[in-house]
Amino acid sequence: MNIELSADALEFGRQASLALAAAGGDELVQLGEREPARRESVFAPVLERLGAWDLDPRGDADELEAAAALCRSAGYWALPYPLAERLARPTDLAVDGLLVVAETNPAAPVADLALRWAAVTISGRRAAVEVGPAHAPRTSAFVTSLALRHLDDDGAADVALGLVLPCWTLLGMLDRALDLTRAHVLLREQFGKPLAQLQGVQFQFTDAEVERSGVDMLAKYALWSIQAGRPEALDDALALRSAAIEAAEIVFRVAHQLHGAIGFCDESPLSWLSRYSLPLRRLPLGLSATSEVLTDRLGRTGLTGLFGVGHADDRPEVAR
Repeated sequence: MNIELSADALEFGRQASLALAAAGGDELVQLGEREPARRESVFAPVLERLGAWDLDPRGDADELEAAAALCRSAGYWALPYPLAERLARPTDLAVDGLLVVAETNPAAPVADLALRWAAVTISGRRAAVEVGPAHAPRTSAFVTSLALRHLDDDGAADVALGLVLPCWTLLGMLDRALDLTRAHVLLREQFGKPLAQLQGVQFQFTDAEVERSGVDMLAKYALWSIQAGRPEALDDALALRSAAIEAAEIVFRVAHQLHGAIGFCDESPLSWLSRYSLPLRRLPLGLSATSEVLTDRLGRTGLTGLFGVGHADDRPEVAR
């Protein structure tokens, strides 16, 4: 089984990235923070022109791949809009999007949006959502508390998709963090030569790229797992989320170390990218809590996917 995205999905992602760059690129996240009330009126039309709301990731495998590619492009530009959550919307509820939330103290980055949301916990309990008060996006990155009203326990099939698509958004952020860092170390000089020629810098950058490429592979596998309707799709989604959070910690640490102080200033896109990656890394669960849920689900059986214990002949092939 080839887990690579189709050529059409990859091209769609490339065109989406170009469209977002033309719409403002790095200015988009800054505009969202300056004028949070305009998030819906500014960003939703851009996504609509790309055909985002016409995608049916639940009903068509090709459109699921296109949705993942679109989320990755949105993450690359740190688009301050819950695109993945809207694409994961359930088809049997009259809502605009789906939020995977924690059992206690649920929260999500959906402040200042007049949208209807449904929520689902890791255990599959679905609820209607009342969005709490908005806080200054500078410190909240649009995260707000949620009040839940229980609907049903039919959300087990929603959780994997609701976890995987935001991981594709985070993957796009990791792509951009390394692109920014690569450009920085090629430009800046120390001891009379570019930073990129220093062995210590090369080692750090290689470590970060290994982490990013690992998430890339797991994201493709988790997407294929959903496409194939595997009963282990939620396990694969949790494994992806755990790896993505851990990789993000390493990638952003390396990126900030190699950028130096400028990486924490608003003049650097890395500062915005890093700050707006935090909701994706912390919600619905952080690294420890995600790993604990995955461990409880697996028990002593272990994963059956790319790094599972099954026979190698039973595992999907990776296109080279």
